[in-house]
Amino acid sequence: MLDDLVGVAIEAGASILGVYARDDFAQRAKVDGSPVTEADAAAEAIILARLAVIAPDVPVVAEEACSEGRMPATDRRFFLVDPLDGTKEFLNRNGDFTVNIALIEDGRPVLGVVYAPAHGEIYAGREGAGAQRAEVTDGAVGAWRTISVRPPPRALDVVASRSHLSEETRDFCARFPMAEMVSAGSSLKFCRVAAGDADLYPRLGRTMEWDTAAGDAVVRAAGGAVRTMDGRPLAYGKRDQAEDADFANPWFVASGPFDPFAVAAEPA
Repeated sequence: MLDDLVGVAIEAGASILGVYARDDFAQRAKVDGSPVTEADAAAEAIILARLAVIAPDVPVVAEEACSEGRMPATDRRFFLVDPLDGTKEFLNRNGDFTVNIALIEDGRPVLGVVYAPAHGEIYAGREGAGAQRAEVTDGAVGAWRTISVRPPPRALDVVASRSHLSEETRDFCARFPMAEMVSAGSSLKFCRVAAGDADLYPRLGRTMEWDTAAGDAVVRAAGGAVRTMDGRPLAYGKRDQAEDADFANPWFVASGPFDPFAVAAEPA
């Protein structure tokens, strides 16, 4: 299935780039005020159609469908899809947007693909089989290279949200010995941690499961972890939450092979 999902992501990415190259594409604000473009809709239509063939019995929870009230019933196994993660980055034309497709089993992201079409980068991870990265040129995937998280250096490289850097995130980062803080958009932040290019990605702000599942799968497959603020693995399939909407995430921290909460608790 991983090869199939890579192909789906690349096809969806091609449709996004077709819109990205134009100056006259349609956009609007959703109910929550976030932007959505015709590229989001086109990519999601492709992904939903392909997944219906690849895995017709597996429900698909997709961002744009959910925003319009089309939220399927889910059991232990389902897909999470964000057809264009980083719409603000898309609109700002900085290239930091991705196609995210993940398979969830029993609350865990066991398979994930993150494709950054404007950068020509694709990442994939599967539980128990590791994580990989490849370059994509004209829709063709180059040689895959194994990636893994790195042991933490004395001073951490932190990657944070370009468009959603909260004061809470700044305060949390200040608790660590930091070498550098780098901004990035979309699920590329997870991928930077998974590839050993950064040590920590804290997100003390609101996200939805489709924003995180694919990148989370890549981080976990690369030997890292994504933990909520109580130290537990970020879980998926969260419905009927008294404090928030279906599929909404709590704050979390993605990291390499160390406990970021223990590091933060150490005296300076």
